[in-house]
Amino acid sequence: MNATATATEQIISPSQLLAHWQGHRSLTRRVIEAFPEKEFFEYSIGGMRTASQLVLELLAIGAPAMKAIVERDEKPYTEAGNALTTKALFLQQWDADTDAINTYFAQVPTEDFGKTFNLFGQYNSPIIHSILYFIDNEIHHRGQLYVYLRGLGVEPPFFWER
Repeated sequence: MNATATATEQIISPSQLLAHWQGHRSLTRRVIEAFPEKEFFEYSIGGMRTASQLVLELLAIGAPAMKAIVERDEKPYTEAGNALTTKALFLQQWDADTDAINTYFAQVPTEDFGKTFNLFGQYNSPIIHSILYFIDNEIHHRGQLYVYLRGLGVEPPFFWER
């Protein structure tokens, strides 16, 4: 048996990948919801960014990056969000971005996942690698959010309940 994959082999379908990603987003949303309002913006451990700053990064990547991929727009990375002054506004933006991710993801033809795109004008890699990075980055920052919740004495959602 040949251990080398061919270009026609597939382990996971695009719809399964999107469902996996959205499962992570659903869990991250519940983690955000678990934060007390004040601590979402002010609490930090060891000099790390606050929960709101971490989530702002996630909001600056997911939907904007998928839009950039679809439109082949290499504009630089930016974290906007000065208008997000409450946890409720963060959650509202999270939900809007979840819908946008679904919309843009559906516009990426399966054959394009292996194509190279220069995301944010600085990350030149196959589109699938970028999408996997979006998921990995969210998991990483969600782990930080779990530590914050534990530090605050708040029981976080079970990580396996996606």
